[in-house]
Amino acid sequence: MHISVFGLRNAGKSTLVNALTGQNLSIVNEKPGTTTDPVSKAMEILPLGPCLVTDTAGLDDDEGELGAQRVQKTYDVLMTTDIAVWVQGDSSGDGGLCRMRFLKECELRNVHVLVFARGDSVDDLKRRIVALGAADNAPHPLVKDFVMPGGFVVCVCPIDSAAPKGRLILPQQQVVREILDARSTAVVCRETELQDTLSRLPSVQMVITDSQAFGVVSRVVPKEIPLTSFSIVFARAKGDLDEFCRGAESLSGLKDGDLVLISEGCTHHRQCDDIGTVKLPGWIQSYTGRKLRFEWSSGGGFPSDLSRYALVIHCGGCMLTRRSVQERIRACRDAHVPIVNYGIAIARCHGIEVAAGSVAVRRTNQ
Repeated sequence: MHISVFGLRNAGKSTLVNALTGQNLSIVNEKPGTTTDPVSKAMEILPLGPCLVTDTAGLDDDEGELGAQRVQKTYDVLMTTDIAVWVQGDSSGDGGLCRMRFLKECELRNVHVLVFARGDSVDDLKRRIVALGAADNAPHPLVKDFVMPGGFVVCVCPIDSAAPKGRLILPQQQVVREILDARSTAVVCRETELQDTLSRLPSVQMVITDSQAFGVVSRVVPKEIPLTSFSIVFARAKGDLDEFCRGAESLSGLKDGDLVLISEGCTHHRQCDDIGTVKLPGWIQSYTGRKLRFEWSSGGGFPSDLSRYALVIHCGGCMLTRRSVQERIRACRDAHVPIVNYGIAIARCHGIEVAAGSVAVRRTNQ
């Protein structure tokens, strides 16, 4: 749950953030404009669970080009915000106009707003956050609604030079945990051991693979066993599977010179065979037979002007909230730019299609 604090300069935003987190996270000063960039702190708000609390610059900081940039960065925070707390200040003049624009932006993005006035209690605000968060934070399952207790689910996790040392990546961890929560049995192997693993199991409910191994895995898994990828189950849980399937259809319509945005929700050191900057562009160029141009975004950054792109290819979003992914889909829809998820795009490039409404793929490459 992402909770962000907004308001005018010197409204008491930083003081509130420090009180919420119990730390001197933000500098507090009587001078207007002390907070110039968003500042975030991860914390636990029980019984809600882990949250990210963000302090922002005043929305009335419009003095010159630098002030306008600060205001824009504050509004950019709304893309990842679940609950916005408005610290009540002067409601007249420019302050009132700022508040009106802020509320309109929140309404556009379906962001919940709580108002905190100077005389309000921080403990009461926490209770309001918990009540609102509990109502809005219903879990969106990855796999536990289609795996059965007592069955086997095989998770294929390639270990290459881009894999983090000594651990599985977050999507793999979360899927394995949901399989266990569903009282099913997760069997984890590399793609090189998949054939042997399948031969040793009496029955397999489903195979879930890393998308980059689709080409190899789809040739090994019998067609009667449902196949999907970690990225595709995240596409269903955090994104819009039907929208992504429509976006995959636009791959074949790309033309020479088209600009494609590849967007990742996390930041990491790029390896020589990085999936986002090396493998994915190569597969797409090979599939389309076109000479395409590529741009990349990562972390919380996402272009505000999408009109230059013929297609957006987005990661699974394991490091983003569902609201953040939904906001990016909405931005693409408003700009009439198709968007597709990593796993669905990679599947299409390998002759594998994802049927709208289902995470199981249809294989035409066998």
